[in-house]
Amino acid sequence: MTAAQALLRFLAAQVVERDGVRRRFFGGCFGIFGHGNVAGIGQALHERPDLLRFVPARNEQGMVHAAVGYARQLNRLGAWVCTSSIGPGATNMVTGAALATVNRLPVLLLPGDVFASRLPDPVLQQLESGARGDVSANDCFIPVSRYFDRIERPEQVVPAALAAMRVLTSPAETGAVTLAFPQDVQVEAFDVPEEFLAERVWRVPRQLPDAAALAAAAEAIRAARRPLIVAGGGTIYSEASEALRRLCEQTGIPVGETQAGKGSLPYDHPSCLGAVGATGTLAANRVAADVDLVIGVGTRYGDFTTASKTAFRAEGVRFVNVNVAEHDAAKHAGIALVGDARATLERLAELLAGHAVDDGYRAECARLAADWDREVARLYALDRDPPAQSAVIGAVNDAAGPADVVVCAAGSMPGDLHKLWRTRDPKGYHVEYGYSCMGYEIAGGLGAKLAAPGREVFVLVGDGSYLMLPGELVTAVQEGVKLTIVLVDNRGYASIGALSRSLGTEGLGTGQPVEVDLAANAESLGARAVRAETVEQLRAALRQAKEDAGTTVIVVRTDREAEGVPAYESWWDVPVAEVSETASVRSAREAYELARTAERRFL
Repeated sequence: MTAAQALLRFLAAQVVERDGVRRRFFGGCFGIFGHGNVAGIGQALHERPDLLRFVPARNEQGMVHAAVGYARQLNRLGAWVCTSSIGPGATNMVTGAALATVNRLPVLLLPGDVFASRLPDPVLQQLESGARGDVSANDCFIPVSRYFDRIERPEQVVPAALAAMRVLTSPAETGAVTLAFPQDVQVEAFDVPEEFLAERVWRVPRQLPDAAALAAAAEAIRAARRPLIVAGGGTIYSEASEALRRLCEQTGIPVGETQAGKGSLPYDHPSCLGAVGATGTLAANRVAADVDLVIGVGTRYGDFTTASKTAFRAEGVRFVNVNVAEHDAAKHAGIALVGDARATLERLAELLAGHAVDDGYRAECARLAADWDREVARLYALDRDPPAQSAVIGAVNDAAGPADVVVCAAGSMPGDLHKLWRTRDPKGYHVEYGYSCMGYEIAGGLGAKLAAPGREVFVLVGDGSYLMLPGELVTAVQEGVKLTIVLVDNRGYASIGALSRSLGTEGLGTGQPVEVDLAANAESLGARAVRAETVEQLRAALRQAKEDAGTTVIVVRTDREAEGVPAYESWWDVPVAEVSETASVRSAREAYELARTAERRFL
């Protein structure tokens, strides 16, 4: 069979297993075809449509985002294949590859490539280099892929595919995997080993850390007066929420959540302080400022989580880090517990039997959490014309069921969601903030819905992000995938404008507001479109959308210059010009220098 046929047969036979539960790893294949892949991968899909579900996408970047949304919703236990032609079709996927790798979510990319034989060179869309004969545009994938290979002979499919699956199913190494596939090699035949095509099971283990490291961590936790757990995405991907809840109830240790870890505990759990860091709650940030031990669970300690290393301010603060990736477990000179989050938390609970934090500390955290819940209620109830963004979030939160999913990625909305969204389920909060990629929202929502068809998916997207990548709205309509999209229209880049004003540059780069009929645009792409002028109209539109079978886009206008949700004693390091003739910039620099005095290294 051809190299493309063999690869497709192999992918369809891959199975992943964790905790004794097996599932088919690949849910399907997104693709856009051209001269780089239509005769190879395209022919193989056409010949055997039973092997992988095929969904035609509208934009190559969008289809990678959809694949990432699928993988995240399934806790990295499932993935989609994405195939493109050579040239711009391939390089359009580079941003999606970077997003997948930064967020450590599996996606398999099969971009077409130029002729391995080099006989017809230079072919249409070929990038020529005077310094190397083997370079192509697909070399752009190398720095943003966790594994990259170029299949230059048909029999190379076998080792390349096996190496790809090793990385895709690895909790520590997963991300984008790129197999660049020259168009002539795709159609060449070879004798395929039967064993290569047989069902293959990839087991995802629950590794326990070294026993000595576990003992040291337990000793450090017992000695701490004010410990804090920072729950990251690894808590959710390892399905450790129940283990975390039991540990918190046993010990009374409070929890702050990262963007990827939000939902690790229900918002109303007594130990849950909500978001921590630059987009954190007042409760979590007040507690974080004085903790003497941070227990990071599945977090890579991004600058938003640490508020650019100003969140944890106590002298002598120490870290215990639970992570499948050794690189992350070693951060901040912490006690490194390299292992699965769920298995490690369960073992720590055993080692901490009989231990609990002081009653006064527990009461302090409970009081701050209750105060914060009242603040959320206040922000949900803001009565403005046009509506406040916090009130929009409140309306969507009220409309969503306990297991429903909210999807977002870029602009000011992710920060407000991190603070305000009341999570009730570990898979109910889906905000892509590792890469914070404009244009992710609709495509990511499509992927989340494909992975969880029984859940309602609410996409929150700003007008700037919507206009970058609305095309997968057509894909959702075509495939009958229901989404409820709340499109917040502030007539420009509200987040960029607010950041610019905070740096003294008066909204630079946002331009003059332009009237765009976003509802008409969404309707032209096949969705049912609704305009909501007030929060009550938004609530009514959300109720109707839940009853409808198809995709709905609700456009609601907000004021891009209105005061937003406060920062709650947090900071984010964005440098301000050290020398300027502008008074507002000089003033911003003074504030910046003062804030930087709280920045520190953890050694």
